[in-house]
Amino acid sequence: MPTAIADTTTVRLKSVLDILAESVLSGETLGAGAVLAQATVRVPLNEKESELLSGGIPRGHKALTTATSKLVKAGWLVKGRSGWTITEDGLRATVAFPDADSFATALAEGTPVPSDVPVPTSLPATAAAPKAAAAKAPKAAPKKKAPSKAAKVVEKAAELIEDAVAPVAKAVRSRKAAAQPADSGEESPAQVPSVESIDQPEAVAIAGDFNVLLGAPANWAPQYDESQMKLDAVDQLWKLTTDLPAGHYSFKIALNRTWDENYGAFGAFDGANHELHHPGGRITFNYDHRTRDITLV
Repeated sequence: MPTAIADTTTVRLKSVLDILAESVLSGETLGAGAVLAQATVRVPLNEKESELLSGGIPRGHKALTTATSKLVKAGWLVKGRSGWTITEDGLRATVAFPDADSFATALAEGTPVPSDVPVPTSLPATAAAPKAAAAKAPKAAPKKKAPSKAAKVVEKAAELIEDAVAPVAKAVRSRKAAAQPADSGEESPAQVPSVESIDQPEAVAIAGDFNVLLGAPANWAPQYDESQMKLDAVDQLWKLTTDLPAGHYSFKIALNRTWDENYGAFGAFDGANHELHHPGGRITFNYDHRTRDITLV
């Protein structure tokens, strides 16, 4: 049987499957963007792969995102509305094809996972050892860093958005206070603070020039699952948390997986793009349908 020699993209595909398997076994939840980011850390991009394409996405990252369709075709990965999920066959594939070349051959030739291969029930030593070492090691005090210029821009933008939203929040609180019944002298049961429930759209997406980094097949396309936000029923905010490389990004909020209803800067309908200067790392986007605007955390 001919043996396929794994190229770097295929090696990263194996890392994607391994990372998803490790997250299942450790109970950790990872978004598609975080999985792709970890895969490129395990198998770093070379100089050619690091070249930025027109959308500002590294060539190698775009190739990896596109190649994940091979894992779906093999039946090892499911891309759904709630994120990426490794299948039982995908878990078993990490055991059946443990090295890069056997994995590449199986993927290229459509080799099924042998029926006698068990589903792994524990992390491999290479993955478990660093976690154990980290658990035993004493935590060092975090080093304080001076905020970068990009971080200051993000912080200032967040302040401007909060200032714009503050009057709306104050009005909502005032309406709630006015609606409360006067004190009748009788004890009333303790009330749990809640956020006013409003009619919400069926879906909310962040559509911009970094959707590929989230695992979507293309940028500026609100129809893909990877670009969808999740509604927090407690505070009535739509949220998406991911890891993004340092850079300058543009995006808008699009409702119900189309561009028919979209909101830009300061909640303007069909308005200008939101502009994000990100220093790199984890970021959470919050969309409030009451104001049609976003905040960043």
